[in-house]
Amino acid sequence: MNIAGPGRISPQVSLFLLASILVSFLAASAAPTPLYGLYQARWHFSPITTTVVFAIYALAVLASLLTFGKLSDHVGRRPVLLVAIAVQMISLVIFVFASGVATLLAARVVQGLAAGAATGAVGAAMLDINRSRGTLANSIAPGVGTGTGALLSALLIEFLPAPTRLVYVVLLGILLIQGVGVVLMPETVTPMTGALQSLRPEIKLPRAVRGPVLVVAPVLFAVWALAGFFGALGPALVRALMNSSIVAGGLSVFVFALFGTIAVLLLRNATARTVMLTGITALILGMIITLVSVTTESIAGFFVGLALGGIGFGGGFQGSLKTVTPLVEAHERASVLSLLYIVCYIGFGLPTVIAGFLVVYGGGLPRTAEEYSAAVILLALVALFGLRRTRTTAR
Repeated sequence: MNIAGPGRISPQVSLFLLASILVSFLAASAAPTPLYGLYQARWHFSPITTTVVFAIYALAVLASLLTFGKLSDHVGRRPVLLVAIAVQMISLVIFVFASGVATLLAARVVQGLAAGAATGAVGAAMLDINRSRGTLANSIAPGVGTGTGALLSALLIEFLPAPTRLVYVVLLGILLIQGVGVVLMPETVTPMTGALQSLRPEIKLPRAVRGPVLVVAPVLFAVWALAGFFGALGPALVRALMNSSIVAGGLSVFVFALFGTIAVLLLRNATARTVMLTGITALILGMIITLVSVTTESIAGFFVGLALGGIGFGGGFQGSLKTVTPLVEAHERASVLSLLYIVCYIGFGLPTVIAGFLVVYGGGLPRTAEEYSAAVILLALVALFGLRRTRTTAR
């Protein structure tokens, strides 16, 4: 089904198109990050609201993944992708005309629903076309999209007019072109019955992987909590500590995502244990350096800690998946992955909202960053202890 017919683009072009769609969706999710400071100043809301607006996206993505994650197996990849692109474009239109917190929340919910549906369909379609290249594209596209989205948004805000609208208009144009590409793309699967039944979330944990899941859960939670914190409050922290520009705030997200992607690429052929140990070690070192840098207001040290945190994210996430998925039977894979993503997105959203409360009612943003770093270190140490204990038991 992936052979290009008359008027259809080739499988190679389709693979590139699909990877670019994943990049665009993640770029769209990161684009509001440098803007939160402008929104906050314009509409006078607290950091708590900022983190809620950020975290509601994670909840919407999770709900969409659990509900629509397998739909493209039944109705085809192209219909799901076309609807997801249309819904993502609606979310960008809402951002363009946003007039307050309520519209920001609505845009993030719509955006999350679109991203969840697209992620499953894009990922599966790339694997349909070429398993090895599709796996690699699935691994690196999210980091590329998140990093470039935040940096592009920051650059447009700093140097061009209409700072709260232009980045969304640019993304709308890109998605429109990609939608045309999907229309020209050949379908990669044969649709089958059971579409309605596939909408029912299926979550279960087979006995064979209960131990490994308990080992990887703390590091999954930690690395996604770190990603959530830097995504929601990282640019504000850079500006508060270093009196730097919006571009430096966007650059902080870019550096985190870039080094996470590099870690995935460099460690893709390593054993699961090596990847996990590398990720946990980088995470601990990165958070220690971040702690010291926030205390001493060192911008160079902060970005070093940020880069190591990105390596920790890439290694921790990839190592966790490589630890668990080989132990799961094919018919159990979707439900186990759903459970792992629940851990990820709870870590992505909940601690970030707690951090918002601590910023307002605790000791402010620098103090919250220090406490957050300490909590991530503690979770990483728990994961390291579990990993070492598993090896001892195996011996």
